[in-house]
Amino acid sequence: MSFPINEWLASWTGNQPEQLLSYYTDDAFYLDPANTNGLKGHAQLLPYFGKLLKHNPNWVWTAEEVMPTEKGFTLKWKAAIPINDKTITLFGLDIVELRDGKISRNEVYFDRSEWLKAIR
Repeated sequence: MSFPINEWLASWTGNQPEQLLSYYTDDAFYLDPANTNGLKGHAQLLPYFGKLLKHNPNWVWTAEEVMPTEKGFTLKWKAAIPINDKTITLFGLDIVELRDGKISRNEVYFDRSEWLKAIR
């Protein structure tokens, strides 16, 4: 597999949504706990990524385990999310499909209850 997983994960930090979007195909499908029906294409992804990264510019995502699949990979990840005076750590899973070296489908699964509690 030639997809740059660590660089993609690093692009989730620093509030640069255009850079993050560059890893996705123009028609990519993205689903996460906040978007259970999913988002489709750059026109929907860019505003969402922009808002998400703006509110979380210093979070850090790291790969815990990568399992190649026929169409891409499944990723177990760890996120360190600074909130006020503490950092919470979350673990989750991405199912990623690739086309022409970019993400065409990204499904993100994790329990966000601790994160939501911390930001309230």
